[in-house]
Amino acid sequence: MTSPAARGYLNRNVDGSRENIFQILRTMGDKRVIYLHGWDGLGASAVLRSIAEVLPYRRTTPELCFDKIIHIDCSDWKNRRGLQRAIAEELELESSIMAVLDKQDEEDDFQGVDESSRNEIGSVSRAIDHILKYNRFVFIFHNGGDNEIVDLFNCGVPLVTSFGDNVIIWTYKRRVLTIKKYDQHELLHKLRYTHLLAYDRMERLLSGQLYALLRKEAEIIVPGNPCTERFSPMVVVDCCLYKLFLQCGFCKTNSGWDGLASSYWICDGILPKDITTEIGDALHREIRWECDDNVLIEFKKHFKLPFLIVKEDDVYKEGPYRWISITSRDSEILGIKSLPEETSSFFLEFQISDQPAALPNGLFQHSSNLAVLTLCWCAFSFASPPFLNCHNLRFLGLCHCTDDKTGEGEDHTEWVCLHSLWVLDLHYTEWNEILWPEKMDLMDNLMTLSIEGVWCWQYTTHLQGRLPNLKRLRVIKPSRGPDISTEPSRSFMDKVKLEILDLSGNSEMKILPNSLSKASSLQVLILDGCNELKNVAIPDGLPRLLKCFSLDGYGPAFIRAPTVELPLKQERPSIPATKEGASISKISLESCSQLENMFIRGLPNLVELDLSGTAIKTLDFNTMVLEVPMLKQLFLLGCEHLRAIIWSSKDSFHLNLLCIDTRAGTGHPRPCTDPKKSFRLEVHATVVDARLLWSLWHPLYSHYAIIKDVYFNIHATSAVYNGTIESEVAYKEKKIDMYGDKVSLSQLVQADRYSDVQSMAGDAPMLAFPKPLTNNLDRHIEIAEGSHSFESGLYDMMNFFAESLHVHDVSTSAGLPGVHWEFLRQCRMERCPKLGEVF
Repeated sequence: MTSPAARGYLNRNVDGSRENIFQILRTMGDKRVIYLHGWDGLGASAVLRSIAEVLPYRRTTPELCFDKIIHIDCSDWKNRRGLQRAIAEELELESSIMAVLDKQDEEDDFQGVDESSRNEIGSVSRAIDHILKYNRFVFIFHNGGDNEIVDLFNCGVPLVTSFGDNVIIWTYKRRVLTIKKYDQHELLHKLRYTHLLAYDRMERLLSGQLYALLRKEAEIIVPGNPCTERFSPMVVVDCCLYKLFLQCGFCKTNSGWDGLASSYWICDGILPKDITTEIGDALHREIRWECDDNVLIEFKKHFKLPFLIVKEDDVYKEGPYRWISITSRDSEILGIKSLPEETSSFFLEFQISDQPAALPNGLFQHSSNLAVLTLCWCAFSFASPPFLNCHNLRFLGLCHCTDDKTGEGEDHTEWVCLHSLWVLDLHYTEWNEILWPEKMDLMDNLMTLSIEGVWCWQYTTHLQGRLPNLKRLRVIKPSRGPDISTEPSRSFMDKVKLEILDLSGNSEMKILPNSLSKASSLQVLILDGCNELKNVAIPDGLPRLLKCFSLDGYGPAFIRAPTVELPLKQERPSIPATKEGASISKISLESCSQLENMFIRGLPNLVELDLSGTAIKTLDFNTMVLEVPMLKQLFLLGCEHLRAIIWSSKDSFHLNLLCIDTRAGTGHPRPCTDPKKSFRLEVHATVVDARLLWSLWHPLYSHYAIIKDVYFNIHATSAVYNGTIESEVAYKEKKIDMYGDKVSLSQLVQADRYSDVQSMAGDAPMLAFPKPLTNNLDRHIEIAEGSHSFESGLYDMMNFFAESLHVHDVSTSAGLPGVHWEFLRQCRMERCPKLGEVF
């Protein structure tokens, strides 16, 4: 493939650039694959969207008249099949084709195929190709993958050549707001299948044009997520600029604070206070910047920005700045006397770790509008802090701050700013005064309290009866040990609004408070590094709304996760913090019906894991539960969403009890075991879909050499759990009512295949049939109720392991596997009028 021609064909706005692309299509007939890079990477998706919206109204121009206009946004990339599905939906393919995609996705769910590995399907590619090869089309593509446009051709889109009539206009990734000055030759080298590169430089834009471009980007973000539809584009523009301000300023050297972006937006007044945690997080995920280090310098040169960032030896210049970030290696801030009255967010960091610097006198004397204040390595009077008169202060963050003792003896019993405070975040700042009971009683609007590196988890006892609106609580990585005289059992009795609880690093914590069950709104529980816990189980159970749970025996993460998410792999320690290991022997998340995100690692003494009644779809022992060598009992009762268990080839644990029940319903009891018998492995499984049995192959096959030491009772059924367990159906000597038809016992024999035998033998009298056996053998399979397809997972269980088999009330017309039955000793078939060949 030859490299494309580089062209600076963009205008200074989205509409003008769209018309330039149309001009290329009219006058440059051999440029059929166009890559749109935008203005140094920014705004490309906005231009593509405009092309897709306007092109249908230009059909009178022959070069712009297409039979099919296909607009695909796969910037939120999942896999190649997701791209193929988007194309099929855009082309409105018939339902039978869409069913092929659905079926394969379902099969992959049960096979445990990773989302990123799901590729296109050949029959769907042929259907797409069949439609497009007979139509003139333009393909407008937001590409979130790593390949250029090769994935399109694999999905069935015909190859677009320079001498053909079809067109592809595309760009890379939308959900990262990119400002990066590529070398032109570097860009051209990456585009092997593209005929023309359309781009422009950001410095050619004026300030008003930059804001207009960001507004167009915001118009894509807002409808792209149902959670953000309530916001106007200009609100999202402010969120984008604030995120850029954080990434280029304070959070560049303090990445742990970047996850608080949604809190900053709310406290600064950009977003309303009443938005939910999920909405703030959704917007936080949508807005990400990818910038060169010198991007801020370029911005300063060409655009009027609402913020100021002062670094190292820069001199502060006065101005009406809305947001200010100052990082100084000196003990003084050159040029600053007091913050502008307009300033609503202020971040200050002295990079002098040995001796925190004093704040300038009068710094906050005009700060009546200050809403967000974060100070790092600063010294001020804890008895009389300089920001007491900031009556609109909503976010107060302090990191490694110390008391300079200058205000001792002064009386400040009423701290007015505490009434307005929504977020208090203390990092390694031992400020006792602000957490005295009389001060906390003033914080009746506080929604988030984070304490890191000071007090231990027992501090929660001081919160009882206080902070009625608390939603997020973190007491992590304490430097002080617990006070054995403090009783924490009632700490959470009144915390009905609490959504997030993080107690990471409380290594001396031995028991979870029973009152945690009263925190009925709790969604996230993080206990990383709480290695002295004996059990994660409380009498009344953890809150049912819990969505995320983490217990990492390696220790706390380096960076706090954004609100409702768990820490990422790269943010967690790579080696255990201690040699002793965690003490936890039991974890029970039973009845946490919303739980689907979980991380458990490095628990050498864990014996029992109960995930009954959770929403887990795939239980992966490679990514979710790791390094649990003593795990013996696993309970998955009432897990109706369960599709697969992925076993690890690295972990050496050997279960001796596995219980699964995927029927809908609640209160599934644990099965009874026979105390007189001892097995190396017992499996009790009731599954609605037999394909889940693929997941049992690994534990059963690992015991194949000693199969006599294995017990299993597997029941495949479509029934709903109703509080009783009915493993056998009573034998009845009468006709059977199956789907409205009366079927006699003689009719259970297929007339078409065995009619000659039946004509010679006649109908056998009922007394000729012996009573069925009532005792199941140690390796038993029962298939009952409804219409089941005998999946390969079920075949394998029957062929290689089963001793007894009972099939009844099954309406499928398939036959049982006609292969070698290695251990089968007992077989019973009842009321299966359509069943094919058995042996």
